[in-house]
Amino acid sequence: MQPGGSYMPLINNLSDIITVVHTQYYNSGSMRGCDGKVHSQGSVDFVTTQACLLLDTLRADQISLGFPASPSAAGSGHVAPSVVTDALDCLTRTTRCESFVPDTPHPALSGVMTWSVNWDVSNGRNFSDTVSEHLDTLPTG
Repeated sequence: MQPGGSYMPLINNLSDIITVVHTQYYNSGSMRGCDGKVHSQGSVDFVTTQACLLLDTLRADQISLGFPASPSAAGSGHVAPSVVTDALDCLTRTTRCESFVPDTPHPALSGVMTWSVNWDVSNGRNFSDTVSEHLDTLPTG
């Protein structure tokens, strides 16, 4: 989902008919964000600056953030549920951000998906319990 990458032209061409893009924010290593800086996976800045790249093309309600449900679910880049909730607040309210703060809040952000329910269950539902409770507190657009 990087500018100049193979997915962005497809997203640009289909943005008017896309329902939701569930971007995987793990197993990628460090990447350049919309602020021009390189951020390490697993951080609020990584998630928010990667989502920001999509917000240039898609509406917030077309963007869902994707994470592994447990450390065992991903080869690398496990994202703590607390980082997910902070990133959600940063994107939807412009609070609890790290160094990057979006110019405007995006309260209509679609939500979160995880890989996978089975991994979450084997980890005591830590991801879904934490994130779903937090999703209920977010503003809606």
